[in-house]
Amino acid sequence: MRAKISYVITAAVLVFYFALAGSRGVLLIGTGTPLTVTFGVAVLILPVIGVWFLWKNTQFVRKANQLAAELDAEGGLPVDELKRTPSGRVDRESADAVFALRKAETEDAPGDWRSWFRLAVAYHDARDTPRARKAMQRAIALHDGRHVEAA
Repeated sequence: MRAKISYVITAAVLVFYFALAGSRGVLLIGTGTPLTVTFGVAVLILPVIGVWFLWKNTQFVRKANQLAAELDAEGGLPVDELKRTPSGRVDRESADAVFALRKAETEDAPGDWRSWFRLAVAYHDARDTPRARKAMQRAIALHDGRHVEAA
């Protein structure tokens, strides 16, 4: 729940920033000189990119949460079987062992979104965020019935 609240607060702050920057861009364009119009357009580009990125990221998180809820209802969420250090961090060897199991599961069923979801969790536990995101994107695409190119 804390992650959701943090995400909503961060998104709200970003939207406020985008609106503020966008209004400054419009003011610059409104002055009408070639230099300020150029700067105004440049200032408007950043909020547009930011809003697009925020929208795509929000859609990704929403879809990943939907898959998690569906997998939970099926009883298929991965169990946290990781060993932890005294400080609470995931033990690297434990994460690597679980990752090997999840990777083998995914290789055995490459068209199953559930195995890709569990692989994404294993990547996350192994602190490989870029691959975790790609695996989750593949799980979402498979769940939605979209064609996915081989990695």
